[in-house]
Amino acid sequence: MATGRYDLRKGYEESEANAIGTEYVRADLLTADEAARVRELLRQYTAQRIRFYTSKNSDDIDQIRADTGKVQDQLWTAASATANSQPTPIRALVVSGMNDVLNSEGYTQAEWWNRIPVGAWLLMFAIALFCNWLVGYGARKMEPKLLMILPLVVAVSFFLIADIDSPRGGVIRVVPQNLLRLQAGLK
Repeated sequence: MATGRYDLRKGYEESEANAIGTEYVRADLLTADEAARVRELLRQYTAQRIRFYTSKNSDDIDQIRADTGKVQDQLWTAASATANSQPTPIRALVVSGMNDVLNSEGYTQAEWWNRIPVGAWLLMFAIALFCNWLVGYGARKMEPKLLMILPLVVAVSFFLIADIDSPRGGVIRVVPQNLLRLQAGLK
């Protein structure tokens, strides 16, 4: 479950970068002033999304969410205002692309909240205890040093699962490489 969720978090980061990059290009369909405004907002939005992926502090995350929400409101206002002033299929395409940008953030957030359930952790813990008890019970003729192998392997496995399942902490984290690449191209 943890590795599957890690892969989903990586996939959603890629989807976010693609949605933002596509909308940046679609800004060409707007007037020069509108396009400049949308592009500047998309650059700000990309910076906020990178901050989301790289921050470890929960206080920072609350501020990042607030800042991201403000930029999202500005992006939607910019895209919808152009479509309302001149409702054409081309402007509808810009609005649809902006919708994809905003939706991709929601999908990413949902996946970051999706973690291994407590019940699954309890079950894994119970299985580990039972296996260690069985090894200890049947190890009358075993060397004492060998008895430490199973608990050590189980502990390392639990550490790895917990680390992969924790998007904000630990050693294994989602690096926003697609967003960083996009940000470099938007300058």
